[in-house]
Amino acid sequence: MSIQDFIKNEVTGNDIVLFMKGTPQFPQCGFSGQVVQILDYVGAPYKGINVLDSAELRQGIKDYASWPTIPQLYVKGEFVGGADIVREMFQAGELQSFLAEKGVKVAVKA
Repeated sequence: MSIQDFIKNEVTGNDIVLFMKGTPQFPQCGFSGQVVQILDYVGAPYKGINVLDSAELRQGIKDYASWPTIPQLYVKGEFVGGADIVREMFQAGELQSFLAEKGVKVAVKA
């Protein structure tokens, strides 16, 4: 299986996938950590994939989305963006409604 096939399988086989540096339990960069905090806050179940495990994966995900930076968030197979975009969507309340539109159940914060 090529790295592009692996990425496509992960992106299409999981509702939410975060390609990140480190793991959700131990992010290895501040930007990855920010996205983890946001997803955890909204209660969105997601799969974190550590791009530091493989140079091929780290380059492959950049090529897959034609997006030069990591982390990268995918929802229902769709590329959402990196840390800045996710943070802006969250702050505007758009991330929660986007997830709801995609049929992803999230925890409701009072």
